[in-house]
Amino acid sequence: MHTSLPADWLFLTCIPKLGLRARRAVLAATPYLTDLLTMNPATLRALGLPTEILGAVQAWQASDGSHPAMAAARVIEHDCLRHGIGMVSWADPRYPEALRHIHDAPLVLYTLGDPELMARDQIAIIGSRKATRAGLDHARGFAAELSRRGLLVTSGLALGVDGAAHAGALDAGFATIAVIGCGLDRVYPHQHRQLGQRVVAQGLMLSEYPPGTQARAAHFPQRNRIISGLSRGVLVVEAGLKSGSLITARMALEQGREVFAIPGSVHSPVARGCHHLIKQGARLVETADDVLDELAGWWSAGPVVPPVKGHEAPATGELDTREIAVLEALGYDPQSTDALSSATGLPADQLMQSLLLLELQGLVSSAPGGFQKIA
Repeated sequence: MHTSLPADWLFLTCIPKLGLRARRAVLAATPYLTDLLTMNPATLRALGLPTEILGAVQAWQASDGSHPAMAAARVIEHDCLRHGIGMVSWADPRYPEALRHIHDAPLVLYTLGDPELMARDQIAIIGSRKATRAGLDHARGFAAELSRRGLLVTSGLALGVDGAAHAGALDAGFATIAVIGCGLDRVYPHQHRQLGQRVVAQGLMLSEYPPGTQARAAHFPQRNRIISGLSRGVLVVEAGLKSGSLITARMALEQGREVFAIPGSVHSPVARGCHHLIKQGARLVETADDVLDELAGWWSAGPVVPPVKGHEAPATGELDTREIAVLEALGYDPQSTDALSSATGLPADQLMQSLLLLELQGLVSSAPGGFQKIA
């Protein structure tokens, strides 16, 4: 990749009108979505793509940094560097395999913490933002026990059940993954700022939204498809009949995941959603064993669509001399940027650009204390 250009997968997320329909048109003509960036205007027009896409592709090919899509990608790269946010693209080996199979899988995931955790077997624990004391206790207890039994707890960092599930895993000494509906440079809700810091320190916070993105109501149903997509199954602790948790449960079923629900009092409004799910065939859960028994013969992933071009980690021969110098200076323990600057002789701006490029290619990861080589 030419170092004057932003990363290709990141740029794809900045192209206007490149939604599912346009992506499918590209993939009907070529096996790789990134091939869009090499197409000539005649081919682009023949595919019936909007003029906005044609203009963005031509700007990429001409390295025209003044184009809005190019400028947007540059801003995202800069903000990620400034906030220590990592990017895992579809072509990155760390992109979670289970997530590739969902409808409208994100092209890029933004990460804070340990992105390797996405490869772990996960259980989503979700529920009402206005949970009862019993519901919060259930969320904490199941999160701790399922973590001890080998599953990684994933949730949405929301008030109520989500926050209790994260806290239950963390308090028991285990990692957890939080998927949020805004940029990683801000934590929503604000009441969970400290909890979010614990998640990053011990686990992973991720989002499909670039830094600077505000939390919006429409983002949360979108976020929920990632929570269920990452997981083997979804455990609903408490939920009303019209709650977002039932939307997540429906997405989980569409994605071929297992759905579990904890029953409650027939008089409790936050139990009605769980009872509805159980009537619809969700597994009634009383203990962690109920979850683990059901997941023993989990699904086997089918073929990936679209296929990934360059799915393997790139060889160092594809890097320029500056990036090779940075890679050679890194070890498998975190090193500060000051130490790397001293070892390589690179000024801070060039060093950070090289580190970002190496991270985007899956060769380097950010970690507490600096950066380290990925084995």
